[in-house]
Amino acid sequence: MPRGKRGGRVSALEGCREEEAPPAADAVPSVLWASGQQPEAAAEQILLRGIFEIGRDSCDVVLSERALRWQPIQPERPTGDSKYDFLRKEEFIELKDIFSVKLKWRYSVKQQKSGTLLGITLFICLRKEQNKLKDSTLDLINFSEDHCDIWFRQFKEILAVTEYEGHALSLLKECELQGFDGVVCVGGDGFASEVAHALLLRAQKNSRVETDLILTPVRAQLPLGVIPAGSTNVLAHSLHGIPHVVTATLHIIMGHIQPVDVCTFSTTGKFIRFGFSAMFGFGGRALALAEKYRWMSPNQRMDFAIIKTLAKLKPEDCEISFLPFNSSQDLEERAEGSPKSDYNDKWQMIQGRFLNVSIMAIPCLCSVAPRGLAPNTRLNNGSMALIIARNTSRPEFIKHLKRYTSVKNQFNFPFVETYTVEEVKVHPRSNISGHNPEEEDGPYETTSGNSFPWNVDGDLMEVASEVHVRVHPRLINLYGGRIEEMIPK
Repeated sequence: MPRGKRGGRVSALEGCREEEAPPAADAVPSVLWASGQQPEAAAEQILLRGIFEIGRDSCDVVLSERALRWQPIQPERPTGDSKYDFLRKEEFIELKDIFSVKLKWRYSVKQQKSGTLLGITLFICLRKEQNKLKDSTLDLINFSEDHCDIWFRQFKEILAVTEYEGHALSLLKECELQGFDGVVCVGGDGFASEVAHALLLRAQKNSRVETDLILTPVRAQLPLGVIPAGSTNVLAHSLHGIPHVVTATLHIIMGHIQPVDVCTFSTTGKFIRFGFSAMFGFGGRALALAEKYRWMSPNQRMDFAIIKTLAKLKPEDCEISFLPFNSSQDLEERAEGSPKSDYNDKWQMIQGRFLNVSIMAIPCLCSVAPRGLAPNTRLNNGSMALIIARNTSRPEFIKHLKRYTSVKNQFNFPFVETYTVEEVKVHPRSNISGHNPEEEDGPYETTSGNSFPWNVDGDLMEVASEVHVRVHPRLINLYGGRIEEMIPK
C-alpha cells in the first residue's frame, strides 16, 4: 500500500515518490522472462491486447488474468524457417511476479509539470538461479497517453494498489485487521507516518475514543514494520540504526518489537494527527517550497528549497510554552493517563523571534545527520526534544546546519537552546511575518489562507493558530532493534 501521486509509481509493496523509471530492461536475457512452466493461456480471459515496443522490437502484447505475454511482430516469411520460428517465440511474465507499476516520463527544465510520456514500467521479481531472486524492470514503450492510461489503470486494478496520498489511511481505517499479525510498509517517511497514523486512528475507533480531541490515545493493536525506500528514511534509520532494507526485513521476520513514543498534534482543542517529529519555521518553509517543485527528483527539490529558503531567511515571531519532562514519573502511568505531579505541572514560556523550532520524539537519524537531528532523544523514554534556534545571522545559522553532518555538537551555539519536554505549545504572534516562496517580500500564503507551514514527518501541515504537541509513551510497536546500541557517539 504505497503512497504517491496519481500517475506515479503505485504498488502493493512500494511507496516511493514520483520519479523517472530506471533504464529499460532490454539487456535481460529472454530466458529469464520465459523460464519456468508457462501458465495455460487457452482457458484465460484476455483483458487487454495492444502494441508496445519492448527492448528494440515492436511486440504484440496480451494481458490475461494470470500473465503478460508478448512476441515480436515480424513480416510474414515462408513456413519451415527454424530461425524465424525462434525469433517469434512467445515470452511471458506471470502477474504474481509483478510488484509495482508506474508511468514512465521524460522531464526537462521547460516541462516542469507535464513532461513527455514514454510508456509504462513494470517492476518484477525474477528467479535468477536456484533460489536466488532478483528485481528487474520491463518497459512497455508507447507514446499514446490514452493507450497507456488504459493499460496502467488495468495494472493498478490487478495489483490492488493505493493511488493517492491518504489512500492507505482510508484503507486501514476500514479493512478487517483481526486476521493479521502486523502491517508492513515499504516507502519513505511520509508513507510510514501515514500508515502509523492510520493504525492509531483505527485503535481509537475500535475503542470508541472520540477522535476530535484525543487526550489519552489507545495503543495501536498491530505492530508496524518499515522497510526504507524513500529519500531520507528517518524513521527506519532511527529504528534500525541504519537505512538497510535487509536489516529492516530481518527484524520483521525475527519479530523484534520496539515500543515507540508518538506525538499528537492538535489546535484550538481539535485533534489534527499523530506523528513522530515536527519542524516549524525554517524546516516548514523549506518543505512548503519543495512541494511547489515536485517535477524535480526528491533530493534535487529539497536541496533547491533549502538553498532558496536560506537566501530569504526570516524569523518567526512566536511564543513557545512547554512542560518539562519528569523522569521520575512511571511511563506506564503516563500512558494510562495518570495525573501528573505538581512539579511537572509547571509550564515554562519563552518568546521572541525564532528561525527554527524542532519537536522530536525519536532521534531522527538520517544520512545528512549521522548522530540524529535529536541525538539525546530515544525511541521510548517518554520525552521529546525541543530544539530552538533563535534569530541570528545567516552565516551563523548555516554553520549550525552544517554541524549536523559531523560528529560535533550541533547545539554548541549561543542562539541554540535545547529542552527535554512532555508537551509543547507553539503560538505564532503574527501571521504576516512569513513570506511567499515565490515573492521576495510578500507574506507567506497557502491554500488555507494565512497558515503557517509545519513539517511533520516529511509531510506539509498548514495551521493558522497555536499548535499543541504531546508525547505519548510507547503508543505503537514497531519492528526494530535497540537504538541505544546504534547511535554514533
